[in-house]
Amino acid sequence: MAAMTVVFVALFGLVFGSFLNVVIHRLPRDMSLMRPPSSCPGCGARIKPYDNIPVLSYIILRGKCRACGRKISLGYPAVEALTAAGFLLVHFVVAPAPSLAFVAGAVFTCALIALGVIDYHHQILPEAITLPGLVLALAYAFFSGGPAFRGALLGAVVGAGFLLLVYGAYILIRKKEGLGMGDVTMMLMVGAYLGPMRTLLTLILGSFVGALVGVLLILRKGKDLQFALPFGTFLAPAAFVSMLWGERIVQIYRDYVSSRLG
Repeated sequence: MAAMTVVFVALFGLVFGSFLNVVIHRLPRDMSLMRPPSSCPGCGARIKPYDNIPVLSYIILRGKCRACGRKISLGYPAVEALTAAGFLLVHFVVAPAPSLAFVAGAVFTCALIALGVIDYHHQILPEAITLPGLVLALAYAFFSGGPAFRGALLGAVVGAGFLLLVYGAYILIRKKEGLGMGDVTMMLMVGAYLGPMRTLLTLILGSFVGALVGVLLILRKGKDLQFALPFGTFLAPAAFVSMLWGERIVQIYRDYVSSRLG
């Protein structure tokens, strides 16, 4: 029974990953998520159901359109596989399927993957994902009990408030925007789901990795300090790590501080 649950979780992850590919491609272009059916961006041929099986169809077709032979981006099966892996980690680390906690974690994972990939390609974080995600996170916290809801509200304030302070300080100092408001609304959603401590951890991890990547790009590609990095692309995996292991990381830090002070 446990093995069958794992198989179903992985399959659901692949299916939702396939839908996320539609969201990632169409949402930034203001296209309907339902119509028209999926088609090859090269020749326009409709993709048959047997050519739309997550990951497997890509392997069978060797990464090419059956009709015109145009190369299919590796990003499609990557998103599908990443979503399946994310669902499995939620199942094993956060809560077993099909509990409500698992469903909430899986939805949060889908939102993070879509936001991270969209921000990487388009430098936007659509409110069509972040605002419904915020509402769902608050609703989940509310029905989970009093302390959880207070933690969700505080987490949302911490996440968005910190970035708003950075946003305002950057404008005062540099006289231009350094962050987009999409990052703020994303952290509203993240904070409402993770609570204050794991939200702070997300900001620390995302900022650290983003700064590291920025320095590497400056050193290797000659970028200057004016180029923009998609911060949401770093916040998304940071939030996922915080969801899975954030409480353990925070506790390790607290124990370390206590031992140093003691």
